[in-house]
Amino acid sequence: MKTDFLIVGTGFYGSVLGERISNILKKKVIFVEKRRHIGGNCYSEIDKKTQIEFHKYGTHIFHTSNENVWNYINNFTKFNNYKHQVLSVYKNKIYQMPINLETINSFFEKNFSPSAAENFIKKEALKEKIKNPKNFEEKAISLIGKKLYEAFFKEYTLKQWGGGENSPQNLPASIFNRLPIRFNYQEDYFKNSKYQGIPTKGYTEIFKNLLSSKNVSLKLNTDYFKIKNDIQVKYFTIYTGPIDRYFNYKYGKLNWRSVRFKKESLNINDFQGNSVINYPEKKYKFTRIHEPKHLHPERNYNSNKTIIIKEYSLDDPLNPYYPINNQRNRIVLLKYKKDSKKVKNTIFGGRLADYAYYDMDMTISAALTKFNQLKKLIQ
Repeated sequence: MKTDFLIVGTGFYGSVLGERISNILKKKVIFVEKRRHIGGNCYSEIDKKTQIEFHKYGTHIFHTSNENVWNYINNFTKFNNYKHQVLSVYKNKIYQMPINLETINSFFEKNFSPSAAENFIKKEALKEKIKNPKNFEEKAISLIGKKLYEAFFKEYTLKQWGGGENSPQNLPASIFNRLPIRFNYQEDYFKNSKYQGIPTKGYTEIFKNLLSSKNVSLKLNTDYFKIKNDIQVKYFTIYTGPIDRYFNYKYGKLNWRSVRFKKESLNINDFQGNSVINYPEKKYKFTRIHEPKHLHPERNYNSNKTIIIKEYSLDDPLNPYYPINNQRNRIVLLKYKKDSKKVKNTIFGGRLADYAYYDMDMTISAALTKFNQLKKLIQ
């Protein structure tokens, strides 16, 4: 079997590169995908009982301020006007996430103004006298104080990352930088992104459009490592799978946290009134509940039915989701990265190959940049 390009994986990184290569360069592309469907973790499907579209691997909100990415992806889908709001349950009471003025006033039973709330939180944080935070826990406490940290982050983080060497005291302080604190009533989780929404026809439709070229061949439910010697590649193989698997774990396995989802169909109109609610307390085995009906307010879903999806964090090396950024994994990753640069005519990219947590727009941007580099080599 012969092809110009072989792409391993049909997530955004591989699919965007494949679309550009097949449509702009007019080259033949074979995709190899280990799952039974395209789209990677962004895959969406229709629940048979309720006809509600849901994200099979957790709620995905597209958001970006990158004009190049926004203009590109709008060639393959249109977006609704959904704005993401996250809530959190603590002691049977609902709070806003990220922490904002409403969260602070409700939690401390106060009626602070923005400046008064900011001064109050600073005093709470100073009580612990942490000048140079060395880990996630110290970073959080140094910014929001011990009470808010223990209510909304401590047990949630233990559930999310599994404790032990991945406990809050051992995780990098930089992780908390993704969790802002606001001293106003802004509830939009991605307020700093210029564009935001859910694809009106779902995520899977995007990938169908990306892979629609007559120059694209698709092999689903296929293990790349079992068929790689059967395919002759003229230009490049683009590998988006786990980097340690590519090198047969020669330096050891990189550690990942995974998730499991439990979906339930309910004969009610609305279970929780929001698309995502966090459950930070350890008495709940799951970390959050998704209700995908709320992602598409423009659709006329059946008013007497809904689905909810409970999300559980666990260790599952066969289904990698979140890289664990500890010292051991950083050392192992550097060894694999060094080896990857020596592999001829092979490009490594995407979340799994880079062992990194990327938002969707970051992945698309990286793929478009890589294509511009490839184009110069091929033309």
